[in-house]
Amino acid sequence: MKRLYKVAGKRMLSTHEGWLLASVLSITEFFKGSKTVAEFVNSVSEKCHPPKVDDYDPPVLRQEIWGAGLTYFRSKAALTQESQYRSPYDKVYDAHRPQLFFKALAEKTVGNKSFIGIRNDSSRTVPEPELGLVANARGVLIGYCLGNDVTARDIEAENPLYQPQAKIYIGSCALGPCILLPDGNHKPSDWNILMRVVRSERTLFMGQVSVGSMKRSYTELLNFLFRHQEFPVGGVLLSGTGIVPEDDFHLVDGDIVEIECQPIGALTNVVRRLDS
Repeated sequence: MKRLYKVAGKRMLSTHEGWLLASVLSITEFFKGSKTVAEFVNSVSEKCHPPKVDDYDPPVLRQEIWGAGLTYFRSKAALTQESQYRSPYDKVYDAHRPQLFFKALAEKTVGNKSFIGIRNDSSRTVPEPELGLVANARGVLIGYCLGNDVTARDIEAENPLYQPQAKIYIGSCALGPCILLPDGNHKPSDWNILMRVVRSERTLFMGQVSVGSMKRSYTELLNFLFRHQEFPVGGVLLSGTGIVPEDDFHLVDGDIVEIECQPIGALTNVVRRLDS
């Protein structure tokens, strides 16, 4: 398996033969679509030492991060129950066109072991663990990562037009721990995403979902994302969440959110409440 990490600004490729250092040029060409996965891997040859810490940066370059909503039944059911405006959520789940929304810029995204945020005007913020689809500038899927689409669900439930405020703010998007490069042997529909929330050394919430239960295909979602859009170095699409805690659950300052999906790895973040 080949995993692409970003550690202290350096791009590092982990393979069964060891760790390699990738140049910014080779990474840029790869994300622009000038190289296939195999061509990119073959172009990386400089050996390096494994990273000493797992405080990985978000494994992106300058990509925009987008999100897809209502791709799992659990998400549709929860939003329908929470919202005062139910019809939009009922219709989108079965509609031809998926719900897509802008989530973050690369420079506003946090990585493994970094802080994720809670708005101080939200009383119910939850983590949303998702499989991230990494596409090059041509819209071709070139890898997978994990994402946390942190959301102030009380703000979103108040009015669907408030969704940008509920989803786009400091510390609302985490990506990592790496980009898993496809090698033809991966079958994401067989993967499970697990999430655990730890508070004061006690597991407060645990849940999991099969990626195979996603309603829409990766090709369908990426095709809609790239319609009449240009992403010079590609983009990342968070493909929706199938794990939604119960209505009385909300994150608090100091919580630890752990998201895991093998063979990608684990993404861990600490929660911090934001000042006004």
